[in-house]
Amino acid sequence: MSESLVVPTMAEMMAQGKQPEILFWVGSAGSYDDRAKKITRAFVKILNAAQVDFAVLGTEESATGDVAKRAGNEFLFQMQAMMNIEILNAYEIKKIVTCDPHSFNCLKNEYPGLGGNYEVIHHTQFINELINEGKLKFSENTYKGKRITFHDPCYLGRANKIYNAPREVLQKTTATIVEMKRHKSTALCCGAGGAQMFKEPEKGDMDINVLRTKDAMETNPNIIATGCPYCNTMLTDGVKFSHKENEIQVLDIAELIAKAQDL
Repeated sequence: MSESLVVPTMAEMMAQGKQPEILFWVGSAGSYDDRAKKITRAFVKILNAAQVDFAVLGTEESATGDVAKRAGNEFLFQMQAMMNIEILNAYEIKKIVTCDPHSFNCLKNEYPGLGGNYEVIHHTQFINELINEGKLKFSENTYKGKRITFHDPCYLGRANKIYNAPREVLQKTTATIVEMKRHKSTALCCGAGGAQMFKEPEKGDMDINVLRTKDAMETNPNIIATGCPYCNTMLTDGVKFSHKENEIQVLDIAELIAKAQDL
């Protein structure tokens, strides 16, 4: 299993007079959180395997401003967004792919109002495209006999109506795909959205991530799949709360496909 990843930066590409097909927006979680870094690496392995012409901003990338906006600090959001838009427009970026639905929603729906107009794609959509175009092949037997349930991230599902792409990717494996009672438009939040991840929950009967993990465990899964680094953290904590970490894995779709490719 090779660990030699090729990750060019936009500055390097520009110095060579090249313009990549896509910009991979890594996001705060994918850059700094140790668990989310594994998702970033898995997606880069997929991009390398499919020979996708891509680049990252590297140290020029900063937070989208999503958390500031959700926490009510519109001024900070606009400052952060304008800084990013200035860099993205200077590089003449047209197409962005990201593993983070929070960044996806922000870049797609909130940046245009500030002058940042880009085609923004979630990584599950991009992986699905690569498979459909025959650019990505993987062992379909990796998950044979496994039960996988998919948790819809709020900013991917309800906010942007992207329900099918992640499921289509999962269906291309030979795993049994099982739906939770609350799924697609009725899916329950994992508890991380709206900047809630960075504070203690209000008093109540049960933490929301524990409740959502119970939804998932009712399907008797081997794997809980998701497409968001924040959901991944919340559901992993929920699995640990129930002492099921030896029986149930929480994996991003990029990790599932990279593993099936033995990357």
